[in-house]
Amino acid sequence: MDVIKRDGRKEKASLDKVTRRAEALADGLKVEPIAVAQRVVSGLYDGIKVTEIDVFLAETAASLATEHPDYAKLAARVMVSSLQKETSGYATATRELSEIGILSDAYVDFVAKNQFALEEMIDYKRDYQFDYFGYKTLERSYLLKVKGVVVERPQDMFMRVAVAVAGDDLEEIRELYDLLSLGYYTHATPTLFNAGCKMQQLSSCFLLAMQEDSINGIYDTLKDCALISKSAGGIGLHIHNIRATGAPIIGTNGVSNGIVPMLKVFNETARYVDQGGGKRKGSFAVYLEPWHADIESFLDLRKNHGKEEFRARDLFLALWVPDLFMERVENDAEWTLFSPHNTKGLSDLYGAEFTQKYQEYERMGLGVKTIKARQLMTQIMSRKLRREHRTCSTKTRVMKSRIRKTSAPLSRVTCAQRSWKSRRQMKRRLVIWRLWHCLSSLQTRGLISTNFTKLPKSRLRTSTALSM
Repeated sequence: MDVIKRDGRKEKASLDKVTRRAEALADGLKVEPIAVAQRVVSGLYDGIKVTEIDVFLAETAASLATEHPDYAKLAARVMVSSLQKETSGYATATRELSEIGILSDAYVDFVAKNQFALEEMIDYKRDYQFDYFGYKTLERSYLLKVKGVVVERPQDMFMRVAVAVAGDDLEEIRELYDLLSLGYYTHATPTLFNAGCKMQQLSSCFLLAMQEDSINGIYDTLKDCALISKSAGGIGLHIHNIRATGAPIIGTNGVSNGIVPMLKVFNETARYVDQGGGKRKGSFAVYLEPWHADIESFLDLRKNHGKEEFRARDLFLALWVPDLFMERVENDAEWTLFSPHNTKGLSDLYGAEFTQKYQEYERMGLGVKTIKARQLMTQIMSRKLRREHRTCSTKTRVMKSRIRKTSAPLSRVTCAQRSWKSRRQMKRRLVIWRLWHCLSSLQTRGLISTNFTKLPKSRLRTSTALSM
C-alpha cells in the first residue's frame, strides 16, 4: 500500500512512521501514540496522501479526548504541524493574499518594508498551544485562504492583527503580538477577520434604530443591516416604532400587516448575508416593548411549530420591559396594548415620563387590546426570552449583556470588543495596570483610527470586555 508524500513521491505505508510522527508530537502529553497509530493504519488505503493521513490522525486522536483531554492537544499538534509543512510563513502568506487583492495596499507596503523585523518577532512554537477545537475554529473561519486553501498560520494572523491595530510603531506591534499570541487577550471576530484587509471593518456590534415607520425607512434599515452583516458585524435593532397589524396606512388607504412579515424579511437577510462571506452566520437581535399590539405574535416567532409564514427562528428576540408593566403584573392588573402610529413618542420614554404618557393614552382610549398583565408575563416567561433591567434610556442592545449604548435613527453606535484574560495575568504575576494601559489606550486609538465602516451615521465606541 503506497502513500503519496507532499512532494509527489510514493513510499510504502508504515505503522512505525505513523507511530513516530505521533510520538514526536506527544511530548509531555498523557497519551498512547501507538494506540492512535494502530487505529489510523487500519483505515489507510492505497494512494492516500500524507496530508490526508495527518487529518485522519488528528481526528482519531480527537475522538479519544473522552479518555483523556491530552488527546485533543495531540490532535491540534498534528494539524498545526501539517499546516506548517504546507505553508511558508508570514511574508509568503502576505504576498499570496495581496496577489488576490484581499489585503490593503498600506498593510502590504508596511510588511514589505519591515519584513525581516516582523518575521523576527514571530514564534511559531506558540501555534502548538491550541487545543483541537480552537485550532479547527481558526482553520474554518479565521485564517485567511487562497482559493479555499489556508495560507496563514495562527501566528501570522496574530501578527496581521497587531500590524493593523498598532500601525507603524514596531515596538507596539511587538507588544501587541506577544499579548495576542501568548493568550493574554484576544480581539473580537470582526477584527480577526478583517484586520489588514481592504475592508478593514473591526467593530463587533452595531446598534440601530428603525429609521422610520415607512417602506423607505424599513428598507433603508434593512440595507444597513445587510451591509453590516456582510462585514461580520452583529446587529441590535429596535422596532418599537413600527405600526401594528390592522393599523391604517393613509398613503395607500390600506391597513398594515404588522411586524411579523417585516421580520420575516430581516430573518431571511440574516440567513442570506452571513458574516464575512460564509465564515459565520448573520446575527440580528430584535427588540420590542411589551405594550406593542403585536407583542403576542412577536413572542411566537421562534416557536418550533405553527405556520412558517409566522416564524422567524434565525432572529434573536428580546424585550425592553418598563417598570409599569412589572407593577401591573405584581398587582394582577390590566395591561393595554397600543399601535405606535397613534401613540407618538411612547417608544422614546422611560421611567415616570413613560408611565405618565402611557396612562394618558389609556385614558384617551387609544388601546388596541387589553389583557391581564400576568397573562402576558406568562407568555413571555414561557418563551425564555433574554431580558433585563439595565440602562432604561437604551432602547437597543445586542445579545451580549455587557454592552449598553444609546442609538437613534441618525446616530448608530458601533462597538469594537476585546477580551482580557485577567486570571492569566494574575497567575503570571504581570503588572496588570501596564497591560490595561496597553489594551485601553494604545489599541483604542488604533481601532478607531484604522476602522472602516460603510455607514456614515455610525460612531465608534470601543469596548474592552473582561474575561475573568
